[in-house]
Amino acid sequence: MTRTLAPHHPLLPLAAAAVTVVLWASAFVGIRAVGHDLSPGALALGRMLVGSLTLTVIVAAVRARSGRRGRIPAPLPRGRLLVAVAVWGTAWFGLYNIALNAAGRHLDAGTSALLVNIAPVVVAVLAGLLLGEGFPARLLAGIAVAFTGVALIAVTTSTGGDLTGVLLGLLAAFTYAGAATGQKRLLVRIDPLTVTWVGAAAGTVALLPFAPRLVAELADAPGPAIAGAVYLGVFPTAIAFLTWGYALSRTSAGRLTASTYAVPPLVVAMSWTLLGEVPAVLALVGGAVCLAGVAIATGRGFQRATGSSVPDTPVPASTGRPTPGA
Repeated sequence: MTRTLAPHHPLLPLAAAAVTVVLWASAFVGIRAVGHDLSPGALALGRMLVGSLTLTVIVAAVRARSGRRGRIPAPLPRGRLLVAVAVWGTAWFGLYNIALNAAGRHLDAGTSALLVNIAPVVVAVLAGLLLGEGFPARLLAGIAVAFTGVALIAVTTSTGGDLTGVLLGLLAAFTYAGAATGQKRLLVRIDPLTVTWVGAAAGTVALLPFAPRLVAELADAPGPAIAGAVYLGVFPTAIAFLTWGYALSRTSAGRLTASTYAVPPLVVAMSWTLLGEVPAVLALVGGAVCLAGVAIATGRGFQRATGSSVPDTPVPASTGRPTPGA
C-alpha cells in the first residue's frame, strides 16, 4: 500500500531542499579541511557515529511526542524492506562517504563537488527509466543549462587533482545517483525520518571495521579536526539527510536532484572564503549558469508536489513493496 503523506505548505519541500543544498555544500569544505588529519574510513565512521546519535535523539523525541498525542509511531521496516533500507544506507552513508573523503585528499573542494554533481544527470535518467518520472522538456532543458555551468567551473577550477581523485569522485557520483533513485522507492512505504535513521545505522555498522583506526587517529588529531568531524555528523549528515528525505518524498527524484547543481557554486564560494581557494572569473560565471539551470529544472516540480501521495513512484503489483536495493 502506498504511504499517504500529510498535507503541507507548497514551499516546504523547496525550503527543505535549500537547507540540504547549503549543508551538503559545507560538507565538501569540511572534508577538505579535516581530511588530512583523519583518513577516509576513520572520518566516515566518526561522522556517522555522530550523525546516527543525533538522528536517534531526534527519533526518540518525535516518537515521544507522538505518544503524548495518542498517535501510533511509524512502524520500523522488516523483512525485505529492512534489507532494502540497509543496502541503501550502506551504499550512501558508507561507500559514498569513503569515496568522497578519499577524493578530498586528491582534489580541492570545488573539483570534488563538480564531479559528484554529474549525479543529477544519472539520477534523471534512472528516474525516467525506473521510476516512471519520464523526461519532461523543462527538466531536460534545466539539466542542459546547469551542466553547461558545471563544465565552465570544471575547466577553471583552482587545482585539477590527479586521476585517482577523479576516479574516486566519479565513484562517489555514481553511488550517490543510485542511492538517490533507490531512496525514492523506499519512501513509498517508509517515512523520511525512519528511512534516514535506519539507513544511517546500517551505514555506521558497515563502517565499524575502521573503528581501531578512528581511535588511533583521534588521539593525535587537533581540536579543529575533531570539531569538524562532529559538524559533518550533525549538520551535513543528520539534518541535511532528513530535509532531503522530506523533500524527496514530496517531489520527483529527477527534479530534486537537479537542485543540487547549486552545490558547486556554493562550494566555490565557501572554499574561497574559508580555505583560500580563489576561483577564476569563469568559475563564477559557471556558478550563475548552474543556478539558472536549477531554476529551470525545479521551478514547476516543487509547485506540482502538493498532492497527498507519491504518485510518480510505482510499486510492483505482485508484492506491494519496493524492490530491495532499488
